[in-house]
Amino acid sequence: MEILIIVVVALLAVGMFRYFRQKNFLKTLTEDQFRQGYRKAQLIDVREPNEFDKGHILGARNIPLTQMKQRLVELRKDKPVYLYCQGGSRSGRAAQLLHKKGYEDINQLKGGFKKWTGKVKAK
Repeated sequence: MEILIIVVVALLAVGMFRYFRQKNFLKTLTEDQFRQGYRKAQLIDVREPNEFDKGHILGARNIPLTQMKQRLVELRKDKPVYLYCQGGSRSGRAAQLLHKKGYEDINQLKGGFKKWTGKVKAK
């Protein structure tokens, strides 16, 4: 029982540490804030291609989180990066990767695509 409590406390501590560290380099934007800046930025949908094909924000490029490391050459460090996924967790992980690789202006859509009410394109 004591070991279980220690494990749970450790997991919570790691989660909180990551959350607060992430806040230093990742801006989480409301839909209105996101809409104001994404046209001048690199708009990246980090969901898998099948999710992207069902519907995505107009103008977004699909670079799935699972391919992000291999496709970093497609992203510029001198332009803001606007990320989104379905709910927010994958875009957070993508932001961590980008931060480690030297990207500075990283933003994500609060609530992800499922909260988006703007224009959408589907294949």
